Amino acid sequence: MKTETTVAQRIAAAIPRGVSVPIPILAHHASGAEIWDAEGRRYIDFGGGIAVLNVGHRHPHVIAAVHAQLDAFTHTCFGVTPYESYIKLAERMNQLAPISETTKKKTIFLTTGAEAVENAVKIARHATGRSAIISFTGGFHGRTLMALALTGKINPYKAGFGPFPADTFHAPFPDAYRGGSTKKSLAALEMLFKSSVEPSRVAAIIIEPVQGEGGFNVAPFEFLRELRALCDRHGIVFIADEIQTGFGRTGRMFAVEHAGVEPDLITIAKSLAGGFPLSGVIGRAAIMDSVAPGGLGGTFAGSPVSCAAALAVLDVFRDEHVLERAEKQGVLVRARLEVMRERFPIIGDVRGLGAMLAIELVRDRATREPAPELASRLAKHASERGLILLTAGIYGNVIRILAPLTASPELMDEGMTILEHSLADLG
Repeated sequence: MKTETTVAQRIAAAIPRGVSVPIPILAHHASGAEIWDAEGRRYIDFGGGIAVLNVGHRHPHVIAAVHAQLDAFTHTCFGVTPYESYIKLAERMNQLAPISETTKKKTIFLTTGAEAVENAVKIARHATGRSAIISFTGGFHGRTLMALALTGKINPYKAGFGPFPADTFHAPFPDAYRGGSTKKSLAALEMLFKSSVEPSRVAAIIIEPVQGEGGFNVAPFEFLRELRALCDRHGIVFIADEIQTGFGRTGRMFAVEHAGVEPDLITIAKSLAGGFPLSGVIGRAAIMDSVAPGGLGGTFAGSPVSCAAALAVLDVFRDEHVLERAEKQGVLVRARLEVMRERFPIIGDVRGLGAMLAIELVRDRATREPAPELASRLAKHASERGLILLTAGIYGNVIRILAPLTASPELMDEGMTILEHSLADLG
């Protein structure tokens, strides 16, 4: 408790309160799916640095690749002196992208997820000559101003930061637990076209196949397919935001693969580079190449160190069968969560896709009244028992599980048992 108080005081004194640290654990070292604090206490990591560590903390293959790159050079700026790792990674991303093999693809690398979203918007606008962008309620696309304009959650992300860039519109996400559906969302889009923005002015529609910060709401596969058809009818660019869902989290390399949908552009980040900052946009070459030389890039975009790490991550996926492990982890976790739902009435819903799973906490199952205070208490209780959990959801009442996909079944079982005991602690 002494260390926790000291850490909290130091954070409060030195760092703006807008940087939220609800459980001030001072990380000392980490490996696989475990973190140890400065006092030597062990934690099972079900947060994964917010979905960044699908291959775990400090995977040996990733660390070896990073060391090798550090021995060569750390920075040249790709736009000044190109390097092999960026080119090779782009080639591999183009092969992996769930876009027809007969369609030529191209990839740009950046640094953060928000930067990827910003560039996807730039590319879509330039390629179409249109300005409007449509996103969905509950969606999260980053903390820069354009990304915030597309984000569909006010607190804590948007409150007080406006005005936001113009020509951004929101349609309701088909959240089944809260009464949404494919039919209702499609009808709302048609009404949006009649009341707010004509489709001929829409450059892109951006959607997370499974909402991350929004609470792990899964977009119905039928809805994604209908959205693809709608974009085709009106010449709108379909952007899949796979920043949190990508790189195996749902049991496929990209979540849209479950629906058999081919996006025009895909934003990627988080687990792409195994803990190193890297993001990107993959897309159809005809769209990507619309921008003139110099219109895309950045000083630190596509760091050679991060590109080396990402190449190693892809090797790990191939050599250690990470996608199959993700499917098995998802089956294990969902089964445990369903048992907990039967035991604890505060669990209103269990949902997700693959190993991207969550529980929604409610005060009453009949009314489905959100219980954000219970989610906060649960995360705190779990940390005291040695488990790191993250909250989410538009109401802040969702507990999400983002454990490394490489975690052993035994470790996952241990973590799920701590979660169950922590739920019991709430009374």
